[in-house]
Amino acid sequence: MEVILRAAVDNLGEPGEIVKVSTVFAFIFLLPRAVASSATPGNRKRIAQERARLEAAEQARRAAAQAIAAKLEPVQLTFSVRVGDEGKLFGSVTSADIANQLHAQGFGEIEKRMIELHEPIKALGVYKVPVRLHAGVHPEIKVWVIKA
Repeated sequence: MEVILRAAVDNLGEPGEIVKVSTVFAFIFLLPRAVASSATPGNRKRIAQERARLEAAEQARRAAAQAIAAKLEPVQLTFSVRVGDEGKLFGSVTSADIANQLHAQGFGEIEKRMIELHEPIKALGVYKVPVRLHAGVHPEIKVWVIKA
């Protein structure tokens, strides 16, 4: 029997996939738990339309992310920080600091969780910090940390 999966099932498939299973497995496990629906022509058409709609929405999100990435690539941020006698920073520059400065420059859609700074910057210098806008769209911004 062929069924269309509504949810991921281990060792069987992902949502939206049409899989062939035994009739007993379908009627005892998949259908009563609403994990799958039978693969009727109407259900197949509905799944195809939903998949096309989701793909169009995904392409629109990717295009928007690429437009933001094009604006974000030339951005350079400068942080003036207090430094001790040995050149060590008092505090650090975090992803929240970078996000705040991006907001001030008009990039309101960038959140601190999108900035891929694995650990805070604790030394003077120039850093390239990637920003995760979308899967596969990771522009880098240049961050200057200078002595105040």
